[in-house]
Amino acid sequence: MNILVIGNGGREHALAWKIRQSPLCKKLYVAPGNAGTAQEAENVDIAVDDFKGLGTFCKTNKIDLVVVGPEGPLVKGIRDYFESDPFLHQILMVGPGKLGAQLEGSKDFSKQFMVRNGIPTAKARTFQAADLNQAFDYISTCKPPIVLKADGLAGGKGVVISLSQAEAKAVIKEMLVNKKFGEASAKVLIEEFLNGIEVSVFVLTDGKDYVILPEAKDYKRIGDGDTGPNTGGMGAVSPVVFATSAFMKRVEEEVVKPTIAGLHKDKIDYKGFIFVGLMNVGGTPFVIEYNARMGDPETQVVMPRIKSDFVELLIAAANGELKGKTIETVDEYAVTVALVSGGYPGDYEKNKAIGGLAKENRALVFHAGTRSHDDKVVTDGGRVLAISGKGATLAEAREKAYEAASQISWEGLYFRKDIGLDLLNYKG
Repeated sequence: MNILVIGNGGREHALAWKIRQSPLCKKLYVAPGNAGTAQEAENVDIAVDDFKGLGTFCKTNKIDLVVVGPEGPLVKGIRDYFESDPFLHQILMVGPGKLGAQLEGSKDFSKQFMVRNGIPTAKARTFQAADLNQAFDYISTCKPPIVLKADGLAGGKGVVISLSQAEAKAVIKEMLVNKKFGEASAKVLIEEFLNGIEVSVFVLTDGKDYVILPEAKDYKRIGDGDTGPNTGGMGAVSPVVFATSAFMKRVEEEVVKPTIAGLHKDKIDYKGFIFVGLMNVGGTPFVIEYNARMGDPETQVVMPRIKSDFVELLIAAANGELKGKTIETVDEYAVTVALVSGGYPGDYEKNKAIGGLAKENRALVFHAGTRSHDDKVVTDGGRVLAISGKGATLAEAREKAYEAASQISWEGLYFRKDIGLDLLNYKG
């Protein structure tokens, strides 16, 4: 079949890489793609939110399946657009409609969904700019650290953990009044801090049935030892040592099943991925957030661990036929290290020539913020590459990832040196 992947990041390169391996994939396109996806597929110069352009392309090129990578087009309603067209509605799509995408598009919506469906989560209240004084009063009752979350999409950077009530009050004023995250922080959740360790669980669902993909742990902060500001993600590891079979059983029973049942009860027709961001608090899973798509850079460790024909699973999800399907994984570790532009997650320069990509190495190189220019590959974003090493042990996977990372260069290149180190030394 002819398949279109929408997006231009590391997640989309990893998806394209995996989809390409399936005998069911005849022709693969990525819109708009990057210098890496061009090695797996034909890049198409159409923006992720140009629904009309994407629709026309799908008609012209007889696309059978669309896989939506990023959250933006999902929250803006790409499925709704396709379903409203007499021709496009026949095309299979992996990705929820606008209402289902609110699980990610609005932290307030998702928090209410969790509470309504008895899904374990941190206590929280939502405030707007007009409620600033009430927000201050509420903060005065909270025990630090205090978590502040922008309600809308903020590129993975809309969460601030304040260590004092005074700091929390200053931050919420900056978010609500000074619009620190633009419209994303028109509403802000003040949330209880959960003391535990994070893990991400990925579910592919057709709205009734589901398969659970390999779990991962990602590393959000820019600096070693989890220091500095939040980023879109500096690395990931899969499998996760503390995500034991007992813990994952609890995740399935207490989180995944009630989530799918809640969508069904609310008549939300959901065909796509649900990324469940969890906090493991002494063996009990609490949901921190939902995303309506796969994670980045987690996809870059999850895809290499899937043995099954991934396209077969995508088709089943899009067709509402996941019942009885299983997912087979390889019994190996994967470690991804994000290589980023100097200055990220703040201001950074683009168009730096990348050296070392042609070298033989023992890891997978997934492109995120790159483009081709005059027969060279240049940087085109904050997160530029994701290097994924695989091995029989976590140590071996780390060694391969860092060995390959050390062979790549550009002006201002930076990466964390400690991805997976905490799990290597994990004592429980």
